[in-house]
Amino acid sequence: MQIVVDLTRCQGYAQCVFLAPEVFELHGEEGLLYAPDVPDDQVERVRRAAAACPVQAILLGREVSAGAQ
Repeated sequence: MQIVVDLTRCQGYAQCVFLAPEVFELHGEEGLLYAPDVPDDQVERVRRAAAACPVQAILLGREVSAGAQ
């Protein structure tokens, strides 16, 4: 699965970091780093992280393709 984080929407709440630390990490106080290609063993964690994002900044799978058009 691929993901994209809308960094203009992200507010640094870091729910994703707590739920999927192997994919997301904070850089400094508010900068988010993430792996766009999600390892198979992290897919469920990333789905939970996307659902928990207060501003819905994480796009998953088909949403990524739709956003690119």
